[in-house]
Amino acid sequence: MQADYVIAGAGSAGCVLANRLTEDPNIRVIVLEAGGRDTNPFIHIPAGYIMLLEHPTITWGFKADKDSGLNGREINYPRGRVLGGSSSINGMIYIRSQPEDYDHWAQLGNRGWSGDEVFPYFRKAENWEGPADAVHSKGGPLFTSMTRDQPELCVAALQAGQEMGWELRKDLNDLPHGLGDHIGWVQQTRGGRFRASAARSYLRPAMKRPNLEVVTNALVHRVILDGKRAVGVEFSRGGVTERADATAEVILSGGAIGSPHILQLSGVGDPDHLGGLGIDVQHALKGVGQNFQDHFLTRVVADVKDVGTLNERSRGIRFIGELMKYTFQGRGMLTYAASLLAASVKVLPESATPDMQALFSSGSFAPGPTRKLDTKPGMTSGIWQMRPESRGHVLARSRDPRDQPSINPNYLAEDRDQRSMVAGLRLIRDWFNQPALKRYVVAETVPGPDVQSDDEFLHFAREAGTTVFHASCSCRMGPDPMSVVDDRLRVHGMEGLRVVDASVMPAVTSTNTNAPTIMIAEKGADMIREDARARQRAAAA
Repeated sequence: MQADYVIAGAGSAGCVLANRLTEDPNIRVIVLEAGGRDTNPFIHIPAGYIMLLEHPTITWGFKADKDSGLNGREINYPRGRVLGGSSSINGMIYIRSQPEDYDHWAQLGNRGWSGDEVFPYFRKAENWEGPADAVHSKGGPLFTSMTRDQPELCVAALQAGQEMGWELRKDLNDLPHGLGDHIGWVQQTRGGRFRASAARSYLRPAMKRPNLEVVTNALVHRVILDGKRAVGVEFSRGGVTERADATAEVILSGGAIGSPHILQLSGVGDPDHLGGLGIDVQHALKGVGQNFQDHFLTRVVADVKDVGTLNERSRGIRFIGELMKYTFQGRGMLTYAASLLAASVKVLPESATPDMQALFSSGSFAPGPTRKLDTKPGMTSGIWQMRPESRGHVLARSRDPRDQPSINPNYLAEDRDQRSMVAGLRLIRDWFNQPALKRYVVAETVPGPDVQSDDEFLHFAREAGTTVFHASCSCRMGPDPMSVVDDRLRVHGMEGLRVVDASVMPAVTSTNTNAPTIMIAEKGADMIREDARARQRAAAA
């Protein structure tokens, strides 16, 4: 098979690219996805994500390395393996992040990536449920919605945040430069009662076009190179090895795990690493798989009284009521994102902008490894440091594309990250003790009142913390020797090869990464088309 562009991965970025590139009927695109179609009903019911994070076929079943900074724990590391990728299994929170994040990208030498320059691509993507305004737009592929329900406990948490001195923001995506501590209702990638994954929003409409071919259950083995030029992709499905040739470009959109792994299997990476695996070096690029970042989440949990929570609503006759509400009204807990509230606050005096994200849920998980809501009423705040300094890696372990690479986020390796986590946990304890919330609190259960010193908080974080699913930066964009792609997302020193996904972030965005990843792909699609037109003009000259 052959096309102008071959895209490896039908996750958030790959779906965007498939849609935007095939808007031109003269461009032919092949998309290769290792997973299957997004037919599981839990994908489309918003709250169904809880059932999918460890699904044996819809996720890759990854685990982070035991030496990732978590006292030897080998935590699950969910990534979507299905049309839509992780946008089909995530918590659906739509936050674009602080504009200063993108200004930082530009300051690192990436032209065109400042906050003002990327903002139009967020709007281009969006189909906002409300009226269009200076922040939100209508008519784009991606459905975005406000939180519809406002449970009593969440309203109390909002009031408690204001008692902490946090500004109430009507719109968490209307974030001017220099904004201080703030709190508000989250927005969701949801259209009506259903999840708005990238597959639903971007890929499904594009699949009606004759110039797009989507190949599922196709495991990419490597990029086929002719010297320093990418000419195709080798993949397998049903036990048969096949080839997809690209006359214009190969685009890797495998995410922060998949894209560096494919490059390494193709012989593009650190020669010492590749040589140790017996992979012939086709192009030396030491930064492939380095600079890996993720947000590290730790939860504070309290039992509550005299107020309804998700815990009671998730079972028995009350859950039947929730099913009816969802079926006939498109409302209720089955439409909820992973959180309804988010606060961005500064916990370290040296930070110029908020440095800690705190989500709030009027519910709590039962003790144990499984994600089941508790049988008694509870509330939870999950926090992460917005701009971690710790860096890890994604490195192939063997030449076999079926073998999971080494995934090491290297959590809490840096002093600043440790201080932020301790200060953040103390801050949440203070939040829960504000009058608006304290009247509901029975007792803090996690980490519990016995945890008081900085060392105890840090030990708790390493024992109980986990990923927020914000894998990024492993093929980072930049002009320096350890970067992988330039500011047009072209792999340094190669021709016809780009990476377009969260792996190109020079530094992880402060908040949730799905909206920024879709922005990256929207901007990347424009760059690909611009460069194609430039090649045509040069050929005609």
